[in-house]
Amino acid sequence: MGSPLTTHVLDTAHGVPASGIEVTLAVLRDGDWVHLGRYATNADGRVPDMLAEGALTTGTWRLRFDVAEYFGRRQLRCFFPSAELVFEVTDLSRHHHVPLLVSPFSYSTYRGS
Repeated sequence: MGSPLTTHVLDTAHGVPASGIEVTLAVLRDGDWVHLGRYATNADGRVPDMLAEGALTTGTWRLRFDVAEYFGRRQLRCFFPSAELVFEVTDLSRHHHVPLLVSPFSYSTYRGS
């Protein structure tokens, strides 16, 4: 069935997938963030296999994207050096896709499918 949690990063300033962005995953447990893994977006800007099936639990999760390093490789400065997306998992029967749209001066996200 695949990973219950995925992400996709698009560089909206250049109209391309944002490949090579470092993404870290953490879950909030007993008031502390527990680091679960570090990944990099692939050539299509995706991290398709973040968690094994059954590893997603209800609770608060965080994805942190190293935006400064990505734009730095393109000799561009950015206003937001990182983007942290904190979200709640309440329904384990659903796939959780958390996309990120980035440019050197903004970012946005939404609940993907």
